[in-house]
Amino acid sequence: MTLYFYTTSAPYGCFSNFSSHGFILDEIWWPTSEHYFQAQKFVGTPHVDQIRQVKTPKDAARMGRDRSRPLRSDWEQVKDDIMRLAVLRKFETHADIREVLLSTGDELIVENSPIDYYWGCGADGSGKNRLGQILMEVRERLRPYSED
Repeated sequence: MTLYFYTTSAPYGCFSNFSSHGFILDEIWWPTSEHYFQAQKFVGTPHVDQIRQVKTPKDAARMGRDRSRPLRSDWEQVKDDIMRLAVLRKFETHADIREVLLSTGDELIVENSPIDYYWGCGADGSGKNRLGQILMEVRERLRPYSED
């Protein structure tokens, strides 16, 4: 079976980077994994804190996609590792959603985004689904701890 997620209000909505499950990373509180991910595009600039402090993950995403901001030169090389770090910390921090993730067993997890062909599956299902893949990697990493 394949588990699809996209909006925070639907089943498995906690898998979305927009879900309100904050965490501490780099000794700073991040309201969502979207805030963290988008801010890391501008590491070493005031844009990081501006993005961290906006009210909603949608605002963080909009700011992160604003190309008038100085995107770090190695972004394409580091973005998957940054996403993996944020997703791992989110599920390490919140036992309730960690249990949801672990309860999916070995099911395929797909971000059912109609517009994102990198992180999601895209409108026609041909996308890379990198967020779904990272969720499955994090599930594997967390699994041994749940069996103690």
